[in-house]
Amino acid sequence: MKKIFMLVGFVLLMAINARAQTGIGVNKLGYKKQGNTLTFSNSNGDVRLEFCSPSMFRIRASWSRKFQADEHLMQENYTWPAVAYKITDAKSAIVVQTSALIITVIKSPFKINVSDRKGIMLSSEYEQLGGLSHNMDTVSCTKDLMADEHFFGFGERMDFTDQRNKLLKLNVGRGKSKNNLLGAYNVNEANYCPVPFFMSTRGYGIYLHNSSATEWDMGSKSNKQYSFKAYDGELDYYFIYGPAFPSILNSYLTITGKSPLLPRFAFGLHMGTYSGGTWGHEELTYDQYVIALARKMREMGIPVDLLFLDSTWRLFGKNGGKGATTFEWRETFKDPKAMFDSLYAMHFKMVGLHIRPRFDNAKNLNLLDEARAKGFTYPENGKPGEFVNFFDQQATNWWWNNGVMKVASIGAKFLKTDEGSAFGSLANESEKVGPTGREIAQLHNVFPIAYAKAPYLNFQKYNGMRGLNQTREGYSGIQRYPYIFAGDWPSEWQYFAPVIKAGLNIGLSGVGYWAHCMGGFEHAADPELYMRWVQFGMFSPVAMVFGMDHPGYKEPWNYGAEALANFKKYDDLRYRLTPYIYSSANIQYQTGMPLMRALVLPYQDDANTYDIADQYLLGDNLMVCPVTTKGAQTRTIYLPEGTWFDYWTGKRYNGKQYVQVLTPMDCLPLFVKAGGIIPMQPAMKYMDEKPVDVITLDVFPGAASEFKLYEDDGLSLKYQKGENAISAITLANQQSGLKLSIKKPVGNYKSSQHSYLAKIHWIGDNPPVSVSENSSVLTAFDNVNALEKKPGWYFDKSAGLLWIKPAHNNSEDIALDIK
Repeated sequence: MKKIFMLVGFVLLMAINARAQTGIGVNKLGYKKQGNTLTFSNSNGDVRLEFCSPSMFRIRASWSRKFQADEHLMQENYTWPAVAYKITDAKSAIVVQTSALIITVIKSPFKINVSDRKGIMLSSEYEQLGGLSHNMDTVSCTKDLMADEHFFGFGERMDFTDQRNKLLKLNVGRGKSKNNLLGAYNVNEANYCPVPFFMSTRGYGIYLHNSSATEWDMGSKSNKQYSFKAYDGELDYYFIYGPAFPSILNSYLTITGKSPLLPRFAFGLHMGTYSGGTWGHEELTYDQYVIALARKMREMGIPVDLLFLDSTWRLFGKNGGKGATTFEWRETFKDPKAMFDSLYAMHFKMVGLHIRPRFDNAKNLNLLDEARAKGFTYPENGKPGEFVNFFDQQATNWWWNNGVMKVASIGAKFLKTDEGSAFGSLANESEKVGPTGREIAQLHNVFPIAYAKAPYLNFQKYNGMRGLNQTREGYSGIQRYPYIFAGDWPSEWQYFAPVIKAGLNIGLSGVGYWAHCMGGFEHAADPELYMRWVQFGMFSPVAMVFGMDHPGYKEPWNYGAEALANFKKYDDLRYRLTPYIYSSANIQYQTGMPLMRALVLPYQDDANTYDIADQYLLGDNLMVCPVTTKGAQTRTIYLPEGTWFDYWTGKRYNGKQYVQVLTPMDCLPLFVKAGGIIPMQPAMKYMDEKPVDVITLDVFPGAASEFKLYEDDGLSLKYQKGENAISAITLANQQSGLKLSIKKPVGNYKSSQHSYLAKIHWIGDNPPVSVSENSSVLTAFDNVNALEKKPGWYFDKSAGLLWIKPAHNNSEDIALDIK
């Protein structure tokens, strides 16, 4: 009897679940075709399949048979060229074929399976109900999990790189426990910038176009299936075929938008300050501290170009305290305009200010009351709220004209838009949660995008140059406005490696510009951690030093002489690498390939790279291997296929192996791929301190290769219309030796004149015997200093370096033949 009751109970439970979980039903009426779109009318709802390209299509499912209007925060592009495709309507399925894909639409239950053009299955939907289903407001899609399938992306995650067999919950915010160690500092729950997008090693990606909280079960419950669901909104996703990850990423970014080019100077150092007094020490802040900090950086010869003032520049208000913005200066800032003027006189290019998204009243300014009276704050519980309504252009304009312009008019040139996650959620410094409700749950994830977009576009117009905005939170689409920083991680070793992982994952998710607080944000760092974190920071997409530890503030001289020397060494090196970094940023703008690349991105067929979260490529050629263990004297490094050079020693290694290298305290392990060409400029105290009259080409011979040196005016938006110059630099092996060719710039931007100096890491036992330039033999010298006065060449046998100074400059093509 007991068994009968259990069986009946099981059957009832299955029936209840079946009623609760509703598939899209059976297709009996076929389809309607309109341009790139096929509409399937099924028994329980409609499905639209829209082609964006032969290798990318969009699926939308609606159980109400109505579809939502376009939005423009997550997604930038909805317009696609005509795609040629062929339809075959069989009894049990409708087969749709493009030049890249075969899409089999099974009629009962309705399922969408995708193969490549050779018929190899890429993605198939789960059998039971069909892949598409909903349960009340929750919409979901379930697909078969292939045995060899691994998943990468999902935004700025600090837990894992390969997310196979993991359960992920994406919703902007951070851990909620009151205990910071289990809450705010929880690397498993950190969600400052989730992105509902992944790439599969099967050669495809999925982008879920939905702003609600989502859940992704990538095989945590079953090795046979994975699923993604959104807790509200439309089931709307893109299937993107590569098969290579760079191609998938590029296609995804044609939907959501690519990272723009930053001003060239923004690839220099960004420095933040609490102006002498962090929270709890606000009375110590004053404008002269800021000027003295800037002057000290200049006097010590530490390169820096941007400065931002964090929270304590402004008065905390009567209503929201630290969690809101008054736009009124603290009394200790006696003359803010003179402060800005002094900073710009010291050749700082941009000075910015930290804000929060809520208005507040202060002593003289009552912006909260004024905005509420005009209806420019987002309502809370039916009453005027505190958050600026960045979804309303009128409200945004009023915020800019009456709030931001009070600081922009005297010298502020960008903002740090902090605490975007507080819209509809608990704020850092408050028990307030802002507006709530179903509508807010759907806006919570895109609020940080609207919040960052407003100052980015307004400052871009007001400053008359490329915009800049720094923000902590984001979602799919935030890459357009244009950079994220990793959040408030303590200055402790246990958080260092997870921060690196966050940078790799966010790059795999289409966000190209990313920064972090060198040495950590909260607490004082031990000098060794500070040094190691600085080494990593100078090789990050955006280099930023900032901390709230009082009184150290991560200022480099506060961590000892060795730490100061280390800071200057790597800061100097970053500035010298500007031509390489800027050219790589142009590749990012054109193709979506991030500056900071997890090894799996270019090496997706190498399973050894799947779990590597402490090595990455910066651009095409430089591999960066931070040291994340206290007291480490060595570290293990994985070298992918090919030949690799130790950047510091020139020692060569074969790839597809693990190597152990020494890690002295001041040494960040760096490797260069054979064939790598790394252009460098002279040392600078700030960007464009002096003309780039000589570009040094650091050449690591190997397979034939090319580097495209990119130049533009570094400031305007003309690059978006193609105003640039590109110098193609190629390396080729010849039977008689080596050939290095440097083409004159091609393009409609007139580059400044510069000469070249080649630094070639010589391979082979025999030294070079002759070097010719454009068929004319160059003079061999017996020391490298002679090249400062005359063209010629010098071979440093002990260092294994061949130095060549061509006679011609970049106004002519240069061909160097080395025998």
